[in-house]
Amino acid sequence: MLNPSWLKTFVTLIETGHFTKTAEKLFMTQPGVSQHIKKLEDACGHPLIARQNKSFEITEAGKTVYDYAKQLDVQQAQMLSALGHDDPYSGTVSLACSGSLALMLYPHLLDLQHQHPDLVTQVEAAPHRKVLADIISGEADIGIVTHAPTDPRIESEQFGVEPLCLMLPNTASTQAFTLQDLQQLGLIRHPDAEHFLSLFFSQCGESELENINISALPVKGYVNQLSQILLPVAKGLGFTVLPKSALDAFPLKSEIAVYQPKQPVVEPLYVVTKRHRQTPARFDTVKDIIRQQLS
Repeated sequence: MLNPSWLKTFVTLIETGHFTKTAEKLFMTQPGVSQHIKKLEDACGHPLIARQNKSFEITEAGKTVYDYAKQLDVQQAQMLSALGHDDPYSGTVSLACSGSLALMLYPHLLDLQHQHPDLVTQVEAAPHRKVLADIISGEADIGIVTHAPTDPRIESEQFGVEPLCLMLPNTASTQAFTLQDLQQLGLIRHPDAEHFLSLFFSQCGESELENINISALPVKGYVNQLSQILLPVAKGLGFTVLPKSALDAFPLKSEIAVYQPKQPVVEPLYVVTKRHRQTPARFDTVKDIIRQQLS
C-alpha cells in the first residue's frame, strides 16, 4: 500500500505546481517534499514528474497516481460522511427465530423491504440454542426465543406471547380430551414435539392431561419440515402441538381442529441482541415490525 503521506505531498505538489509552496502548505521543508516524491516514485517504480530546472511536468504515470490519490480522498470523505449518517431504512439485518415465527414474520419483512428496497432482512429458522449462539457470535443481529436467556452476553426484552395449540383432524371432537383419545389418534412428532407437549399439558389446567406420560403416546409419524407437520394431521392421521403461527401459515387450516383447554397455553417471546453491541437505526426499524406482529 502506498504511503498516504507521500500521496498527500504529491497531490499538493501537483496542485500548487511548486516545491516551496508545497512545503509551506504542509509545514515541511523543501528537502522533505523532495524526499516524499522520491520515495513515492521508488514505490511506484516509475518517475511521476519530469524535472526541468526549478519547474516540473507531471508524467503519464504521475497522472495515474494523482487520479488514484484523488479517488482515495473522495472515498475517505464518503466513508466519514456515512459514519455520521445512520439510515433506518438502509443496510442488512439478520434475524434468527423458530420456523413458525419465520413463516409468520417473513411476509411482513418483505413488505418492509418493498417499501424500502435498501433495507434487506435475512431470516434463518433455527432452534433456541442456535439462535443464542448466533447472537453471541455475531452471525445474527436479532433473535427471538421463548426463554429469557441468562447469559450475560445477551440482552433480552419480552415482545409478546405465542399461543400453543393442540391440533387435531377436523373430524375429531374438540371437547374434553383423555389419554385414551390421544392414544387412539396418535402423535405426529416433530423436533419440538416433546417440549410443546410438556408445556401444553402442564399449563392447560386439566388434570387428565397433566398426568399424561408423553413417552407412552403412540407415534403415527415424524416430520422435521415445519410446513409439512400439519399435513398428516389434516389427513386424519394423528395430532400434534404447535404454535398458532404454524396453523396460520398452513394452507389447509380448514382441515385442522384446535382443542380449547380450560387454561390457554402460551410461550413468552423474547427479542434478543448482543449486549454492549452498538445497534444501528435499521435494527429498531425491524424490531418495530416484529413488535407489531407479536404484541
